[in-house]
Amino acid sequence: MQKTKIVATIGPVSDSKDMLRKLILAGMNVARLNFSHGELEGHRKVIVAIRELSKELDIPVAILGDIQGPRIRTQVTTPITVEEGEEVWVGDINHGIGELDALGGKFFLLDQAAVIEMIRVGDAVLIADGAIQFKVLEIVSGFARVKALNSGEITSHKGVNLPDTALKIPVITPKDEKDLAFAVAEGLDYVGLSFVGSAEDIAEARETMQKSVGENGILPWIVAKIERKEALKNLKKIVKATDAVMVARGDLGIEMPESEVAILQKQIIAESLRQMKPVIVATQMLRSMVENPRPTRAEVSDVTNAVIDHADAVMLSEESAAGKYPVESVAMMREIADKTEESPWDDMYQELNMNLHSEFAVIVRSVYQLARSYSAEAIVLVSRSGFTARLLSHFRPEGRLLVGTWERSVWQRLALVWGVDAFLFDGHTEADGAVEAVIRFARQRSLLHKGDRIVACLGREVASDTLQLVGVREVV
Repeated sequence: MQKTKIVATIGPVSDSKDMLRKLILAGMNVARLNFSHGELEGHRKVIVAIRELSKELDIPVAILGDIQGPRIRTQVTTPITVEEGEEVWVGDINHGIGELDALGGKFFLLDQAAVIEMIRVGDAVLIADGAIQFKVLEIVSGFARVKALNSGEITSHKGVNLPDTALKIPVITPKDEKDLAFAVAEGLDYVGLSFVGSAEDIAEARETMQKSVGENGILPWIVAKIERKEALKNLKKIVKATDAVMVARGDLGIEMPESEVAILQKQIIAESLRQMKPVIVATQMLRSMVENPRPTRAEVSDVTNAVIDHADAVMLSEESAAGKYPVESVAMMREIADKTEESPWDDMYQELNMNLHSEFAVIVRSVYQLARSYSAEAIVLVSRSGFTARLLSHFRPEGRLLVGTWERSVWQRLALVWGVDAFLFDGHTEADGAVEAVIRFARQRSLLHKGDRIVACLGREVASDTLQLVGVREVV
């Protein structure tokens, strides 16, 4: 059982039940469904297959539905070629092509309304992942005159990034509303929220999902994708508002200088750990394995450094969705993480600087300190909601964190959380015998052995709103 978890994107090469089984056995902990691609009925079949396999194999697998968000794209009647230094006009769908024709010269449109009103002189306009770059020279009658900083060809439906522009467009599109309702109805564990700019965006997503189930309905947890310059400005508030975080290095590397991405990754991980929120590192981690059976040395180093930074999870995108070696990619990522965790470079020599503002969090820290003082092989925890398990996880204990729960949804969600080996009780397991049940499960899986020292405790949902220490003992 692994500490750093693996998120694998499911796509055309990996959506069969047989392939999903192989991915789970290779080490996939979280299956990511990208709602930017595919139909909902296809995603539903994958969800059913994963839930069936999870029960059959008795392995918790979380499902993350990643919604598309308000991506801006180009619109042109015919492809246009621009040369470095050339000036062209940019409009949006509020203005017709005839108006742009009247201005003269080359032009293209953006497919979102009122975007030009938000752009300012000096802002950057980046097309196709930054392959073509423009600088805004002036705004005239709802149009932007821009200067090309390099040469290239613009076609329709290419992604547009406006890193310097404070975009005031809804983070939830009509398509996203349908996808979020689907995620709630299908009982997904997490939803990825794209292009987050503020804590208010998180609240809007929750309100949108709540409409589908009413006030008392269970919602998927939100994973805020940090991929905009605006999100970095509001990072602390966003992390506080969300349930989990993703370092989405694809768009982040377009919005920010490439030379800063690794530093920003460390900053985002550190803030997530401080606020005790799970954090995923994503994009191009083993990109060469789309075509090759082995990664580059640089990619191995990339995964290793994410593990050393104590990210909860590392993610595969097209490697597992559309590549030639999806199972091998998961297995390689698992091997890299395991080797790194075995090394001294993964160790924590001091306690993480966390926001311990509650009495309960201080008690949780005392359990971690007790396990560390006794060099315990494991902390055995019984938890209904998983809250105590998540707090203990963020101390990154050296030993195992063995967590038993009665709730299948909690069992699944904990698949994303660093270091947690989760076990699902049946409805007949009493709280008094739950610790023994976890020990029995762990021994059956060779995670504990006779003579191992453990620290056992009951989470606050089990022990009357406090953390109850059962004691330090040896496995018999």
